[in-house]
This record gives sequence, structure tokens and C-alpha cells, in this order.
Amino acid sequence: MNFLSEMFSYAFIIRALIAGSLIALCSALLGIPLVLKRYSMIGDGLSHVGFGSMAIALALNASPLAIAIPVTIIASFFLLKISSNTKMKGDASIAVISTSSLALGIMISSMTSGLNTDVNAYLFGSVLSIDKTDVITSVILSIVVIAFFVLFYNQIFAVTFDETFSSTSGTKTDLFNALIAIFTSLTIVIGMRLMGAMMISSLIIFPALSSMRFFKSFRSVTISSVIISVVCFFAGIMMSFAFSSPAGATIVISNLVVFIGFILAGKIRNRVAA
Repeated sequence: MNFLSEMFSYAFIIRALIAGSLIALCSALLGIPLVLKRYSMIGDGLSHVGFGSMAIALALNASPLAIAIPVTIIASFFLLKISSNTKMKGDASIAVISTSSLALGIMISSMTSGLNTDVNAYLFGSVLSIDKTDVITSVILSIVVIAFFVLFYNQIFAVTFDETFSSTSGTKTDLFNALIAIFTSLTIVIGMRLMGAMMISSLIIFPALSSMRFFKSFRSVTISSVIISVVCFFAGIMMSFAFSSPAGATIVISNLVVFIGFILAGKIRNRVAA
């Protein structure tokens, strides 16, 4: 209790918990269709694109979000396009774009004086960088993403598992793919301040992968992913505060531990069922 009271006595911890848990929730929801459609690498690519665009914005004394959000959204459409085209070898194209963007951001930050601190916060994340604006933005984003999944759950399910059939049955698959891409871009850009460009994609990938190791239905995977993501985020923040470890890395380690646990639980269940 003393530990919790001490942790919650810091305003920046409370802001980080509110904003981060909402970002974790959005990441988990958006990660399910991305992972099932084998687009999980797009999250990593977008985080690197977001970092590069933020570095450029800081060098130009412009608003990082004003530059990073439109650039990342445009990149998300491009990455989705090349990922769905097997002739273009989507994984290789994503790797080229993500590594180039990351290198560009690092190069710009090294050549521009006074940017190292700000850029490092976006690269590796910083609990101290979360302000009231981030909290408000996270609340708005989470409301929109949750409403999107609740109102269009059946359409998202159909587009995720059989895009061709969904298109022929009248579902606007391009629209739903575009909305998922836009929401993913916003989640990554906003979450980079806390998790960093190197870690934010893990919030998209790990919860869905963990849930799919144990649960089979889309609804169960969705609910499980949200719970795992939020719980791992809280656990990571608490351990980071207790051991003075980097918040982003600690949250990823928490997700990794849960992922391994779900793999073992799934294997045990399958042996018992057999």
C-alpha cells in the first residue's frame, strides 16, 4: 500500500497510466485484425516512419503531431498496398521503408543541435513527457476506436477473415481497411511519446499473439487481448517505478512473459484435451 500511495502521488505517473492504458487498449483492438491479416509488420514500419517525421518536425520547429500524423497516415495506406501485393514482396518493402525512416530521423537529430533529448524521448519513450494534452487525445482516440469496433464488429470480423467474400457481399472493405490504417497510425504516433518508436509496435502485436495461443473465437481473442494489453501496461509501469527501469522496455518484457505463459497454457490445454 505504501508503494502504491507513493507511486500515485506523482502527477506524471497518473497521466502516464491514464494515457498509456487507453493507448494499450486501442493497440490491442487494432492489433487483432492486423495480426490475423498478417499485417503485423506494418505497425513496426509506421512507428519508424512516425519517428522520422517527428525528427523532421522538431528540426523545423514545427508541431511534431501536425507533421507526423498526416505523414504516418499516408505511409499506412502505402504499406497496406504493398503488403497486399505479393509481387512487390511486402515484407522487404516494409523493412526498407522502416529502416530508412529510422535512419533519417537519427541522422537529422545528430546534425541538429539541441534535439537529442526530445528525439530520444520519441525513440525510446519517456513517462515524463506525457502531458494533459496527451491524456485528452488518448481519451478521444479510445472513444472513437471502441465505438468503431462496437458498431462495426461484424464487418470487421468479415473483413479480417474473408476480404474477398466481404467485398462481394456488399461490405466496403477498402473503407474498413482505411479506417483501421488511420486509427493504427494515430495510436502509434500518440503512443510514441510514452513507449517510443522502438517499442510501440509491441502493444499491437503481443496481446493478439498471446490470446490466439489459448483462445479460438474472434470475440474471445478480442476480449483477452484488451485485458492482457492493459494489465501488462499497468504491471510494466509499476515495475518500472519500483526498479527505475525504462518504462517502454519494462512493458514489453511484461507482454513477453505473458506471451510465454499463454504458449505454455495452450500446450497444457491441448495435451489435456487429447
